[in-house]
Amino acid sequence: MTEKKTMTYYPGCSSQGSGKHLDESLRAVMPEVGIAMEDIEDWNCCGASIGHIGGGQLPNLALTGRNLAQARKRGTQDVITGCAACYLNTHGGNEKIKADVKKKAEVNEALAADGMSYDGDLKVRHACEVLVNDVGVEAIEKRVTNPLKGLKVAGYVGCQTVRPFAGTEAGGDYDSYDDPTFLDEFTTACGAEAVPFKHKTSCCGGSVAVMSPERTLHLMKAIVEEAAQQGADVISTPCPLCQTNVEMYQPLINEKFGTDYHIPVVFYSQLMAVAFGMDGEKDAALQRNTIRSEKLEGMAKKK
Repeated sequence: MTEKKTMTYYPGCSSQGSGKHLDESLRAVMPEVGIAMEDIEDWNCCGASIGHIGGGQLPNLALTGRNLAQARKRGTQDVITGCAACYLNTHGGNEKIKADVKKKAEVNEALAADGMSYDGDLKVRHACEVLVNDVGVEAIEKRVTNPLKGLKVAGYVGCQTVRPFAGTEAGGDYDSYDDPTFLDEFTTACGAEAVPFKHKTSCCGGSVAVMSPERTLHLMKAIVEEAAQQGADVISTPCPLCQTNVEMYQPLINEKFGTDYHIPVVFYSQLMAVAFGMDGEKDAALQRNTIRSEKLEGMAKKK
């Protein structure tokens, strides 16, 4: 890309806490490959955390509608988000509002209480889809100045980033939902080795793991176990909840199953920041990972 393309950025709730390292690394690398991101002002939760607690579908759609109404104040530029749950809710909600006149009217009735409205004329996109379709893997590779040679990466896409929109026109047709390759392509572009990983789209337990981890430890164990068997130095993911679950529950997995896993779980954008020769803390935010990767941190530049 020779010119920067401006998009409206929806950070989402995880950007304020558990997924802050995704937010910080995305903000660092996207301008480097030609994507300028401008925050939605006064954004709110997309509904992934609270929108399903009673009240039917309308409260969830209204939360999405409010964010998009705020984004529309910036014009008709695309809305981009890095969080899988935010994408699922915001993109899905936007498509529902576009397709159903009654739903759009109900959402706008709710928004009118705050003097707002949304016509349904924006496009909501995932950061990974933008990197594939607008930037291109070759452009990412060209930006690399510090290739991650010798780093073995298990690409864990998770389930929400590619289901159900990856294979659809509205979702950008950027990959398949059953066997996506984009994460491995990002890894290879960064100069690292993408190891074979059959659990790339397996569920980690999602929000159930937060409430009842004992019910989902076996799911996370399968993911970590295969990464270990493949000799991965790190697991890479685009999803904040996947990153938190698979990293945070390794001690419980070890306790329950008698294992000794200690595999760092990083975001693909952290890998890119390091491969782009950017600062390991300020840009890649490697210090925010609970399980630190000495190997990746050793590759990072310090400025």
